Amino acid sequence: MAKKLALVYDAIYPYIKGGGEKRFYEVAKKLAKDYEIHFYGMKLWKGEDVIQKNGIYYHGICKNIPLYTDEKKRSISQAIRFGFSSFKLIKEDFDVIDCCGFPYFSLFPAKIACLIKGKPLITTWHEVWGKEYWKEYIGWKGVFGYWVEKMASKLPNKIIAVSSHTSQRLQKILKVPKEKIMIIPNGIELKDFNKIKPSKEKSDIIYTGRLLKNKNIDLLIRSINRIIKDKKYKSIKCMIVGDGPEKENLINLTKQLKLEKNIKFKGFIEKHKRVLSLIKSSKVFILPSTREGFGIVVIEANALGTPVITINHPENASSSLIKKGVNGYISEFNENDLSKKIKIAIDNSYKMGNKCIDMAKTYDWNNVIKKFEGVYR
Repeated sequence: MAKKLALVYDAIYPYIKGGGEKRFYEVAKKLAKDYEIHFYGMKLWKGEDVIQKNGIYYHGICKNIPLYTDEKKRSISQAIRFGFSSFKLIKEDFDVIDCCGFPYFSLFPAKIACLIKGKPLITTWHEVWGKEYWKEYIGWKGVFGYWVEKMASKLPNKIIAVSSHTSQRLQKILKVPKEKIMIIPNGIELKDFNKIKPSKEKSDIIYTGRLLKNKNIDLLIRSINRIIKDKKYKSIKCMIVGDGPEKENLINLTKQLKLEKNIKFKGFIEKHKRVLSLIKSSKVFILPSTREGFGIVVIEANALGTPVITINHPENASSSLIKKGVNGYISEFNENDLSKKIKIAIDNSYKMGNKCIDMAKTYDWNNVIKKFEGVYR
């Protein structure tokens, strides 16, 4: 009889699309042959609380609550309410739980459920916030956020870190023993990327993802404003794909700098293949984020033959995926350096294509998934 694997995360793919959500979905899809997979998250669909799709069971244990507040920050009340809803796991049957580390509160009831049933608790940790970032994020209240994060890190039997960067921060900031951590990177289905055809709609620069403050899309916009002062790049085209709390601010900034002819906001695009085709038809992918636990979009862009520019920052793990001049470039966190790197990448984009694809092969799911099987057993 197949083992029952419970995956716990408030945001479930494909109803909410992000790197963490996509990772859990791909793991579930790959392991569905050997495990009975159950997702536990917010109820993001209509109809019954429990549905089955593609051999995977989806449990809506909490109503759909907005992830972000009016102040454009991750909602703490939503995280707490989902945490309380996770006590429903006590009534469920499972052999192992993998509960996403963030937003922390669900780990506490998951641990209680595992103790009652004598089952192991695994957690997937995408990024470490730490005391300083918590204070920056919500002021003096951040001290409490840090201690919740630190206590939550002590609960699981094993922590799956998505990168060596996250592993190091778990050890250094949250004092998690090294032997408790296993590094398993995010993966991609390389054969699917090989089938993607470039879009007829082309651009020099593209960004896809959530429009959040820490993604620093404003830095990209200001860099383009600097680039167009060079006659060679006056007609440069940038495409921004995605939605989020910063969208209105970014559109206003674009208008203020009179860059409407250079920058196009595409909004949220439902079909992922459509997004990939736009990336493939672009010369350079820009990820100006200063906070990434991994940065799967770097691997996705590379798999499509598109070089990536990201930011040199201690909390940005995606920079570790870049080999300068091979699959992209790393920029300092200022518009002067980013604009220079963009011009270099555009000029060298074509000859970097095959090297980008070679770099992405390491992260094919067929290679990555074997590591999960060892942890869950």
